[in-house]
Amino acid sequence: MKQKRKLKIALVGNPNTGKTSLFNKLTGLHKKIGNYPGITVHRVSGQFTLDDGTEIELIDLPGTYSLHPTSKDEEVVLKELLLNREKIDGILMVADVNNLKRNLILLHEIQDLGFPVMLAINMCDEMQKKGIKIDVDKLRELLQIPVILVSAKKSKADGQREGKGKIHQMKEMIPDMFKMPSKKYFEHYGLTGTSIDFIKPDYPNEPVYKLWLLYTEQDKFGKEIKEHYPKIYDLPFDRSTLKRLLQKEVIKRYRDINRILKETYHIDKSQATGLTERIDRILLHKVWGILIFMLIMFLVFQAIFTWASVPMDWIDRFFSQTNIYLKSHLPDNQLTALLTDGIVSGISGVLIFVPQITLLFLFIALLEEMGYMSRIVFLMDRLMQPFGLSGKSVVPLLSGTACAVPAIMSARTIENSKERLISMLVTPFITCSARLPVYTIIIALVIPDKDIAGFINLQGLVLLGLYFLGFSAALLSAYILSKLIKSKYKRYFILEMPEYKAPIAKNVLITVWDHVKAFIFGAGKIIVAFSIILWFLATHGGPEFQHAEQYYKQEARKSEQATLESFKLEHSYLGQMGKTIEPVIKPLGYDWKIGIAILTSFAAREVFVSTLSTIYSVGNADDDQLLRERMANEKSRITGTNTFTFAVGISLLLFYVFAMQCFSTLATLKNETKTWKWPVIVFFYMTGLAYITAFLAYQILS
Repeated sequence: MKQKRKLKIALVGNPNTGKTSLFNKLTGLHKKIGNYPGITVHRVSGQFTLDDGTEIELIDLPGTYSLHPTSKDEEVVLKELLLNREKIDGILMVADVNNLKRNLILLHEIQDLGFPVMLAINMCDEMQKKGIKIDVDKLRELLQIPVILVSAKKSKADGQREGKGKIHQMKEMIPDMFKMPSKKYFEHYGLTGTSIDFIKPDYPNEPVYKLWLLYTEQDKFGKEIKEHYPKIYDLPFDRSTLKRLLQKEVIKRYRDINRILKETYHIDKSQATGLTERIDRILLHKVWGILIFMLIMFLVFQAIFTWASVPMDWIDRFFSQTNIYLKSHLPDNQLTALLTDGIVSGISGVLIFVPQITLLFLFIALLEEMGYMSRIVFLMDRLMQPFGLSGKSVVPLLSGTACAVPAIMSARTIENSKERLISMLVTPFITCSARLPVYTIIIALVIPDKDIAGFINLQGLVLLGLYFLGFSAALLSAYILSKLIKSKYKRYFILEMPEYKAPIAKNVLITVWDHVKAFIFGAGKIIVAFSIILWFLATHGGPEFQHAEQYYKQEARKSEQATLESFKLEHSYLGQMGKTIEPVIKPLGYDWKIGIAILTSFAAREVFVSTLSTIYSVGNADDDQLLRERMANEKSRITGTNTFTFAVGISLLLFYVFAMQCFSTLATLKNETKTWKWPVIVFFYMTGLAYITAFLAYQILS
């Protein structure tokens, strides 16, 4: 019996060429998603079978413009093609019919590495609208590789709607790439000089261009290349000379590509029927474009707030009812408490974010698929660049007004690793919806409810100021980080404007599901673990906690407000931690009760209010009026004056503007950066900034 062949083919192309759509068409749902070791760049692979029984594993590499990397994503492609050369049997190159000239630069580089290659020119359904004509047979002859026109969106090419689908024809043409000799360009450019020629005999089976890449990009590889190609690192390395040679390489490649396209690729603007240019005159206008973008973002986040609230309430009610059911049907012991208040509450704390994450990535995927996301980047990049951010950074920053968890995840769309990291690190400064309950009750407590100039509400003005402070802190921190974080990649702003097109539902749903699943099984595990730890600290304590009822009867007469629940919280390990940190937070104007509320709000900022409700024995945590009265009447046990003065209130507001009081955010940061290094840095930086700001505010105002 003949054994089936198995081949590994890498899917390669520039960003925005429709690689993902083509990958989904070829593999269907038979794919696996993971990350490259140590980095947050997705590695996606899928399988399909050819008519002759050959099994193909298709590896979707990140989008790249060249094999000379300028970002982490492009470095991944270079390493995969060079280090795993023996594992990849062939390359399926995807090009955009609208930007074929630049796409062919990457194709030429791949051919020089000696890979069998097939070229799929995507978005051919737009050729008529653009007035584009391509002589495919002549292009195939000049490139000496299989070439096909295809529309991943319609699975057709050349406007055909009859006969075999073009996706199937692509599969039929894959064996042809292994029959055609690989054409070389680089060896005729005369760029390597005597250096590479000197070591060629030491690596007789390696393509010259591979040795050239290992030499020119040696700072990207480190020890792993030194072990396998030690001779390369014995050669002289002059950056200025190399820069000049690399420029010559690009010039010579474009010379060859221009000659090829002159014979095969023609554009007649008079025959173009598309509306993209006319739409862009409005959407890319320096004034109207930004206003339209802000309106779209406003509608998106309003939808996230309003639409997500209903399923979030369902999730909250479901788990609340589940807890009630379990407590009523299971024995009243520690195991039941662990299950209900630890594990179930922890799972609830994960799933409660799913509606917001789903909606946010649904809108992002729709904007990306429609071609509008590239316009957003173009509009905002000039504004974000001085702060070390990308135009795409505006998405996580604005998303942070809903919740930092999905906002940090949305930074995955930023190609440059440094800009992606900075965007994630500063997003927690943005005022999220969880801060609002804290702001509302403190503002109502210390800020008079009066109007300025007859129509500007003072409390509303303070709330707006808190949002502004958070956003300003994010931008200032981004600027500082851009100076401190070193990157070996030079920033280039290269952007292609894809055609506007109707989104493909399958692609959108797959994208949304991938991000939701990554959160649930990534950050979710950490959130549940911390929920269990917090439950343990709040429900266990020393002798006074263990014999709470006995001690409570003795202490209750001293305070009319005391309840058994608040007494137990005070004497739990968490309460003792609050009293332990009291000397540290006293300069901010806080006592141990506020200390407990700050500690519990680390699970979620809004828990600050419910914890105070417990401490001040307010039966219903939603009864803000009663809680404000109890807080307003609270007296310091040391000074006998009111605890919540104007100075304390402002100090608390500023503390929550800057503090990292959300473990879910830290868990997501850890999941996205694959290390605890950055979450720890962010926690201490934000907490330190919050402490100093709150300290200065209290000391000055008091």
